[in-house]
Amino acid sequence: MSQSFTYADAGVDIDKANALVRSIKSIAGHTPRSGVMGEIGGFGGLFSLNLSNLERPVLVSSTDGVGTKLKIAFMMNKHDTIGIDLVAMSVNDVVVQGAKPLFFLDYLAMGHLRNEVATDIISGVGEGCRQANCALIGGETAEMPGIYRDDEYDLAGFAVGIVDNTRIIDGSEIHVGHKLIGIASSGLHSNGYSLVRKICFDVLKLSVDSFIPELGKTLGEELLTPTRIYSESILKLIRDIPIHGLAHITGGGISENIIRVIPKACKVIIHLGTWNIPPIFKLLQEGGNISDTEMMRTFNNGIGMIAVVPESAVQDVLERLNGAGEQAYLMGEVVERKNSDEQIAWIAS
Repeated sequence: MSQSFTYADAGVDIDKANALVRSIKSIAGHTPRSGVMGEIGGFGGLFSLNLSNLERPVLVSSTDGVGTKLKIAFMMNKHDTIGIDLVAMSVNDVVVQGAKPLFFLDYLAMGHLRNEVATDIISGVGEGCRQANCALIGGETAEMPGIYRDDEYDLAGFAVGIVDNTRIIDGSEIHVGHKLIGIASSGLHSNGYSLVRKICFDVLKLSVDSFIPELGKTLGEELLTPTRIYSESILKLIRDIPIHGLAHITGGGISENIIRVIPKACKVIIHLGTWNIPPIFKLLQEGGNISDTEMMRTFNNGIGMIAVVPESAVQDVLERLNGAGEQAYLMGEVVERKNSDEQIAWIAS
């Protein structure tokens, strides 16, 4: 008689997956939000919209991952913060449209399901949702032997927010004279890590356990610092103050992201030296002999979000952001663009 095989014999353990779902239910229970219906474990996440205070509601969605920052989590065997990055990458993109994040779903694929690791990952997702005041209402955990190594995984996330059509922030009201307010990042966030790893591990021959005096911590601790979530600070700000443009500084750095919200007839001038640049960026620039231009188009260089505001609102914006626990800086302005001009210019202060 031929041998009888089970799914577990092929590397997929349904019992482990069911046990993980029970853990995730508890994590999701700590991200409550009005509108959530049902609980984790159904075929789809349910969310009831309250549209009573919106005239023309618009849903805003975003999806993203955390890139090769995952490699740092693997190297450190530390998985409880990478989920915060996952949430941040999507909800920060949602809020730049003026939208309030409502709910989040995640996708976790592993070569071999390790419930302790998976629970740490999802705990981070839950913490990110708590910081963003959105609900974790579902997701997918896939065990995929042969696709991923047993000790590795991949993550993706999906966020949905809502905004009234009359309150969408799209940059259309930006004009000459507007000012740029930069909001500090918590470090590298989740961008440029392929270059980071090349410089730190291949060129400088460092390890994640290397203590870096100028950082005051190990390299691994610095590289795993979670991405800052700005949704609550931004939403409080736009309730009362005219914010005409917002740019989330992610892949493409400052130079590529700010021009996405600036009208073609305008250009922005960035005044270098007007904000604090964390020491990790100097370490990378010197270690990799990276040009200033490449630094600005790869990394956030200490600025995670930029708001474009009327000159009359600058002081109010700075005071409110700093009062909300952010570090905010007046870092530039919008000027007229001539046909031959680049859309962004840098001036040393």
